[in-house]
Amino acid sequence: MALHDLTADMLTRIRNAVRNREKTVTCLSNKLNRGVVKVLKDEGFVRDFEFVEDGRQGLIRVHLKYGQRGEQLINKIERVSKVGCRIYRGVDELPRPLQGLGISIVSTSRGVMSDRQCREANIGGEVVAEVC
Repeated sequence: MALHDLTADMLTRIRNAVRNREKTVTCLSNKLNRGVVKVLKDEGFVRDFEFVEDGRQGLIRVHLKYGQRGEQLINKIERVSKVGCRIYRGVDELPRPLQGLGISIVSTSRGVMSDRQCREANIGGEVVAEVC
């Protein structure tokens, strides 16, 4: 089975794992996925992640994070820019999910960043995903 959008596949795996209260989830690795997971860790949505070599492109093992009473920290995670329709935004047009309580993940010329980091650096880019 050929996967065309590895990032959408990773986001779907994380969404399903959070709904099932899993502790870890394993996804295929590529440069964009590594950046997305790093932003999720920096913003506090996942506990940790690690790279696992499998002799091919590698895997990312994501350790999910829950609240003190076991509540979900990721309520909504969805792909914005898709393979068939890329969404690019300038720094002034970047979305603010839940008026700043969530994050937008943006792929820029300086790497993958959250919308907050993009506003500080004053750069826009491709809006990859939104997390609330």
